[in-house]
Amino acid sequence: MDVYEAVTSRRSVRGFNGAPVPRRVLERVLGAAARSPSGANLQPWYSYVLTGEPLALLKKRTAARVAAGDAGDEREYQMYPDELEPPYQERRSTAAERRYGALGIPREDGEARRRAAAANWQCFGAPAALFCYIDRTMGPSQWADLGMYLQTVMLLLRAEGLHSCPQIAWSVYHGTVAEIVSPPEGMILFCGLSIGFEDTAVAWARTDRAPLAETVTFLGD
Repeated sequence: MDVYEAVTSRRSVRGFNGAPVPRRVLERVLGAAARSPSGANLQPWYSYVLTGEPLALLKKRTAARVAAGDAGDEREYQMYPDELEPPYQERRSTAAERRYGALGIPREDGEARRRAAAANWQCFGAPAALFCYIDRTMGPSQWADLGMYLQTVMLLLRAEGLHSCPQIAWSVYHGTVAEIVSPPEGMILFCGLSIGFEDTAVAWARTDRAPLAETVTFLGD
């Protein structure tokens, strides 16, 4: 698979068939991803990879919190601005409409939407999950490094025939994740990343990207 194919075939898969992912593949991917760009070579990312019993325990504990109506832990960072102005709000709304539409969930069915959202904390059936942390002393440039690292991981997973789903939703229950992985003091959970083989029976809809003219300006010849 060449780089262009990896980029265009990467998407947030929300349905995995549960087939195990060989550890040697995960080690190969994460070893190569360490070459991701990093200002001053700080390499500010730190990841935990869960499979088997630890992941099952995390899913069980988080499911119990969700079922109890627990809204989650105190946020360690803001996911989105309080007020999204055009065109960002429109893009967000369109993506939600397409996702829930593919699942046959109408806008007014709040309970069905909550169930669909709760699938995040079951990793959509994935047998492996990566939880990416950053030291709270790091600044915006290092958070950008984190994004480049995760993108590299996701593209390398595609090269291995795997899919993934990055989930900042896991930051909602960062305390439960910490119970399982025991991160050092001062680390912030940025997101989880579900990893596995796609369940092709799960309906999905691809979200469009903005036309190039909306996001890029060329100057010069």
